[in-house]
Amino acid sequence: MRHPGRWVAVAVLAVLAAMFVHVLVTNDNFQWSFMVDHMFRPPVIEGLLRGTVTMTICAMLLGVSLGIVVAIMRLSSNPILRVVAWLYTWVFRAVPRLVLLAVFGNLGILWSRIEFGVPFDTQIGQLFGIDNLQLRVFGFSSRDVLTGFVAGLLGLALSEAAYMAEIVRAGIQSVDEGQTEAASALGMSRAQILRRIVLPQAMRVIIPPTGNETIAMLKDTSLLLAVPYSVELFFQLDAVGKRTFQIFPMYVAAVLWYLFLTSILLIGQYFLERHFAKGYGRTERARLRLRSITAEAGGGGGTGGDT
Repeated sequence: MRHPGRWVAVAVLAVLAAMFVHVLVTNDNFQWSFMVDHMFRPPVIEGLLRGTVTMTICAMLLGVSLGIVVAIMRLSSNPILRVVAWLYTWVFRAVPRLVLLAVFGNLGILWSRIEFGVPFDTQIGQLFGIDNLQLRVFGFSSRDVLTGFVAGLLGLALSEAAYMAEIVRAGIQSVDEGQTEAASALGMSRAQILRRIVLPQAMRVIIPPTGNETIAMLKDTSLLLAVPYSVELFFQLDAVGKRTFQIFPMYVAAVLWYLFLTSILLIGQYFLERHFAKGYGRTERARLRLRSITAEAGGGGGTGGDT
């Protein structure tokens, strides 16, 4: 028998798979009927769409946009911009997202009311003998603005921007500097070079880790309970489990939902990677090789005919 180790590994995996299926089918604690009945209830679907999906999209859009800006700042020739960008990435990569969400969820403790206008207006009025001088243009209560959704969005997006800044920076640095020098010699501005030359090529490097970050963001929306934000998938499933004393079936339902959503993102990531990988790697080398073989065959046939 060739490769006996492989057959042993296949046998072990088959036994483990059979044991797993046996547990799923025979263990009554899964409560499959109860699980299916409750995992599609309106509050759960609302948490899925408004909390998990919407928060993932908004946080990634804001995080990617801000991450591009921070990455450009880190690559800038201005030392102040580089230091500010480095400090931003240092802080938001160092603090766990659960802690960030807890902090943003309690920002109202620092400012019960946020106002815009001339700072230190009261002190300025006292210098000129004016009591209770008010130079505020407008203001609003922090509770009206820092809702659970906004606090969660800020915590997740600002954290994501720090990671996306490093991903974008690595993608930009992967492009040969000779191309930017050539584009500059042709009279293109730095913004045009970045938009037309650098970023289209850097996408091949940026897309795979960005897809992974999107999947991680989808899963990290379950941390919104630290804000707290109740319109969220895991929060709703956990609430159903605690209310009905059937916690484990609801946790399994959460696993199934996240598997489903992640699978959709993986499919989208696959097609994006394939699109931006055109002209690179083994596929392009195979295409060039096929072209050369075809050209050689055509040239040989022509020579034979002439002879």
